[in-house]
This record gives sequence, C-alpha cells and structure tokens, in this order.
Amino acid sequence: MSVFASYHPVLQALIAGLFTWGCTILGSSFVFLFKEVNRKFLDIMNGFAAGVMIAASFWSLLAPSITYAERNGYGVWSWVPAAVGFIAGGLFLRLIDVIIPHLHLNEPIENREGPNTKASKNLLLFLAITIHNIPEGLSVGVAFGATIAGVANGDAFLSAVGLALGIGIQNIPEGSALSMPIRAAGSSRWRAFNIGQLSAIVEPIAAVIGAVTVISIVAILPYALAFAAGAMIFVVVEELVPESQTNGNNDSATLALMVGFVIMMILDVSLG
Repeated sequence: MSVFASYHPVLQALIAGLFTWGCTILGSSFVFLFKEVNRKFLDIMNGFAAGVMIAASFWSLLAPSITYAERNGYGVWSWVPAAVGFIAGGLFLRLIDVIIPHLHLNEPIENREGPNTKASKNLLLFLAITIHNIPEGLSVGVAFGATIAGVANGDAFLSAVGLALGIGIQNIPEGSALSMPIRAAGSSRWRAFNIGQLSAIVEPIAAVIGAVTVISIVAILPYALAFAAGAMIFVVVEELVPESQTNGNNDSATLALMVGFVIMMILDVSLG
C-alpha cells in the first residue's frame, strides 16, 4: 500500500480502474462454472450494489465536495458545487441513455431504450452495462485526483482506495449478471465471458479521464466529485433498484441494499 500511495494520482486512478475491471472479469468468469445465475441471488447482489453506490456517492463524493467548497472560499454557498454537479451528473447519464440504444437485463428486446436499432440483444445488453460503468470509473478517477488537492483530509487517499474497493466488490456480481444471460441465450461460454468483461473496459479509461481533469483544472473539483455522485445515483434509481424489486425478492434485496450501504460506509469512514 505504501508503494501504491507513492504513485502519481493519475497512475493510482489507472491501477484502481484496472482493479475494478478485474473484478468484472472475475464475475464474468463464473460463466465457466455455472449454467445460470440464481434469480434471488442476482436480486440480492443488485440490492447490495445499490447500497454500495449510494454510500459511495455520499461519503466518498458529495461530502468531500462540500468540504472542499467550504475550505476554498464558497462560504454559505458551499452547497452550490454539490447541487450543480449532482444534477449535471444525472442529466449526463440521461442524455447517454437517450442517444445510445441499450437494453436492461431481464427485459424483452421490445423494451430497448434509445434510438431505434436492429442491434442484437447481446449488443444492447452490453451497451447498457457499459453506459453505467462510466460513472463508476469517473468516480474512482475523481477521488484519486482529489488527493492531490487534499480535498477532505490527510487520508483522502485511503478514502479513494475504499471507494475503489467498494465498486470492485459490486462489479463481481455485475459481470456474472451480464455474461450468464448471454450464455443462456445460446452464445458460447467464451463469447459470453468476453462480452461480460469488456463491458467494464471503460472503467480504467474513465478513471484516468476523471483524475487528469480534476488535477488539470482544480477549480472544478467540487463539481466533478458531485457530478460522479449524481451519475451513480442515476444508475441506482434507474436500473439497480427496479431490477432488484420486480421478481418477488423485495425484502431480501432491500436488506442487501442496507448491508451494502453499511459496508461501504465503514470502508470509507474507517479508511478516510
């Protein structure tokens, strides 16, 4: 860890993004071991992922955004960057949803979103997961980029590490949730695995972009932190929570959400 801490924040962001991608690769590899994913297990994991992302949005992104604004002359207006960035993050994901065709997991192809297209169901599923991996990568990159500005305190680096760990944990079931339905639809195990793991290749790319941006333009840091939070909350409300609540496993998924929230909160508070 001490060696990792000595790296430049952009390199840290890249490594953390590769780690979260690696967790998706691990989850996608389950397609070689199992024929299908248990529906209740998937709902629980979606709930857990939602809890992780909600907690990360507040503890790792919104709270540091407000703290940074307070310490840098915003005074009574320290809430402005958090509010503006948060809304902008949600609007950005909504715009991506509108312009890129995609299909949420467990939905018939008739329910695809975005422009009309003749793309295959597998490609639409892949695009849906890829779109929603972008804010995860951005949040990791922004968190590591923020360490160079001392956004929260001396332990901002450990807080960023906690965020990467939390996102990595929730990427494992996400990878299997994509690869297994593709396998069940008739694709080979290798094809299902590759589609699943490639959906997260955007995370290290987005992480580097996020870190470089906030380091280059420090003034946008509080807005960037809140932007990543807003994008993640959009994913939670638009995808993860609805998917976890439509198959009769409501209570289990809700309890898993609470557990995910608590685990991420503990990671962030204890490390950061």
